[in-house]
Amino acid sequence: MNAATNVYRFSAAVHADDGKHHILLAASGSVATIKIPQIAQTLSQHPNVSIRVVLTKSAEEFLQGQSAEQPPLESLHSLPNIDGIYHDEDEWSKPWVRGDKIMHIELRRWAHVMLVAPLSANTLAKMVNGISDGLLLSVVRAWDTTGLVDMRKKRIFVAPAMNTAMWRHPITKKQIKVLEQDWGSGDDGWITVLRPMEKELACGDVGDGAMMDWKQIVVHIESYLQLSAQNGEVNGR
Repeated sequence: MNAATNVYRFSAAVHADDGKHHILLAASGSVATIKIPQIAQTLSQHPNVSIRVVLTKSAEEFLQGQSAEQPPLESLHSLPNIDGIYHDEDEWSKPWVRGDKIMHIELRRWAHVMLVAPLSANTLAKMVNGISDGLLLSVVRAWDTTGLVDMRKKRIFVAPAMNTAMWRHPITKKQIKVLEQDWGSGDDGWITVLRPMEKELACGDVGDGAMMDWKQIVVHIESYLQLSAQNGEVNGR
């Protein structure tokens, strides 16, 4: 069986009772994607987690082995508890026939939490408008926002990252309002926005729009899953 077939036949049901916290770690096309290896490495140290990674085509451009902080994406496989890396093309790794698994549905079923870090301006706009033209956005679009389908209420954390002018653009303000107020608040909420910070951006501009510090992002996920940051033990959930 080749690698493509293995990917295509991924089944959430096989892992349903593995006793692990399932973290779906995703990134879209922003330079902050270079922080994904650090996020993955830190979370992977917890013994009771399983991590699967989804990247858009644009995000993949930042992990091509350009430097020590931009290692080849496949090098993440060397980390403990990294159990899969998925690309847009994996959705159609072979012609679909009845009975085959649908990748974005299986990933949604499998995940206990999803983290999109970074969430680019482009992916933010698509997310808010329900566009699902790639694997990452298809998972978001298929998310069980009520918990009635997967029988478990699950949350998506998003960490926006973009140029200061893009972050301050009025359309961004409207889109963040949808995520925070319409989809994120109250008992029905299923989105948490990890707002960006102010710093010198990769483009040279100074201002807000930079992705939240990756260490703080990790803390949010550890807190949600009740993982101990001190010794990697699971406190129980």
